[in-house]
Amino acid sequence: MKVQPVNSKSLLRKFIHFPYQFYQNSQHWIAPLKMDQKNIFNPDKNSMLKHCHYQLMLLIKDDRSIGRIAVYVNRVANDYWGENIGFFGHYECVDDQTAANELLQAAQLWLQQRGMEKMRGPWNLVTQDIGFICDGFEMAPTILSSYNPEYYNSQVIKFGMSKVKDLLVYHCDTGAGYRMPDRFLKWTDKIARRYRVTVRSINLKKMVEEAQLIVRLTNASIGDNWGYYPVDESEAEQMANDLKMIIHPELVLIAEIAGQPIGYVITLPDVNEILKTMNGRLFPFGIIKLWRGIKKLNRYRIWAMGLLKPYQNKGISVLLFRRLQEALAGRDVYVEANWVLEDNMLMNNALRQLKFEQRKRYRIYEKDI
Repeated sequence: MKVQPVNSKSLLRKFIHFPYQFYQNSQHWIAPLKMDQKNIFNPDKNSMLKHCHYQLMLLIKDDRSIGRIAVYVNRVANDYWGENIGFFGHYECVDDQTAANELLQAAQLWLQQRGMEKMRGPWNLVTQDIGFICDGFEMAPTILSSYNPEYYNSQVIKFGMSKVKDLLVYHCDTGAGYRMPDRFLKWTDKIARRYRVTVRSINLKKMVEEAQLIVRLTNASIGDNWGYYPVDESEAEQMANDLKMIIHPELVLIAEIAGQPIGYVITLPDVNEILKTMNGRLFPFGIIKLWRGIKKLNRYRIWAMGLLKPYQNKGISVLLFRRLQEALAGRDVYVEANWVLEDNMLMNNALRQLKFEQRKRYRIYEKDI
């Protein structure tokens, strides 16, 4: 058994393809598009790599891959936090603690050699793709979220890592039978009048400009949140290109006061319902399945929300949710809201009062090194 640094195109292919073999009999894992997975590890396609020093590794036994891991230092994050934290991600491993220790030890050593004081993860080289599922394994992942075997949690714990933060996932049936509580309807009417808030859909003809606006709002609104670091506006074009094919403009909403943007909510159709029939391939027929199926989907994910600080805790986030629910009215749909920090009591309480139920939990681990 040995850890092999990925230092060639052939090894990179093995690294990328490993999950497709590893999960081939899984009932819940959904194969992401192979094209997208290749782009994650291409600096020309993934702007996050431009400010990360990283190494991919494979675990080999008897000439066969039995695990993989990515390890990296994110200079922007560490400068912003004032810490020396290294990350691991893209972790996959057979159910063997010795194998897990080999991978994690190699990652730890790599980070120690670069002066890091802590190892945190899983934290993939993709925006908002973090944590191991530790509760809710019976449910398939929605768009832009991951899946893992339950034993991954015990592997990192036995290696000496401990929980640093949980991220909660909420579900709600917002179809024909859903009704926002009357008190929220009356309250949001007052909020809209009091602050003269208007809500508009994004303009698909100006996708890059809209994405840049959302990045600016995000940096200004959640800069103090645990685990967040500023996103460069240059990454907005990448975000726009990644999402433009699947976005429903009426579900990406911008809140404004006197024509000035103050907040947003991004809700995405759960294309995983289509991807699970494509086996990671967009061509030749996957593109047709995606195009035909996207308008028929009945599952959605609230992917991101932000409000400028002067307008937080004033009910405007609930107003945004109301406008979202109105856009979905008449459809028999199911909505997931995820990546809610466990200690963000304001958001957790609001979701529960809006009849969302917490159904899944992702956990991030950390270790002093």
